[in-house]
Amino acid sequence: MVSVSVETRQQTEERLRQVISMADLTVHDGVWHFEEFPADRPPALTDDTLAVVRDSESWSRLVPLPRDGGESERFGVFSFHFPADLDNSGFVGWLASHLKAELGTGVFVICGSNRARGGIYDYWGCPVELLQEAVAVVEALRAG
Repeated sequence: MVSVSVETRQQTEERLRQVISMADLTVHDGVWHFEEFPADRPPALTDDTLAVVRDSESWSRLVPLPRDGGESERFGVFSFHFPADLDNSGFVGWLASHLKAELGTGVFVICGSNRARGGIYDYWGCPVELLQEAVAVVEALRAG
């Protein structure tokens, strides 16, 4: 269930620092990219597909970059699984703002749900060259 908190900025900061420390963090190996497909031809789901999203014109699939990756934009990816019943409202904006302030880069975030594992999870992508720095920012926030 999505929660909406009414709290001060300080209360939000404290709550989200607790959220990030309690979430399961995974740093995904390799370099990732998006493959695009026409809207009338959805992509195949493979074991290495992390996410598939679409707009009115195309499908986009997040998968490992092949060796001959060409001109694709390259991303590093990490993810969070949040414990059940944990109010993580505002988490994406909060962490994205920290990463922008610390690294000067934006991120992409793809969210999903797995009720058997607590509920909401997020995949986060950043330029692959900044992955280790992004993870260091996350780890610092997790440490308090």
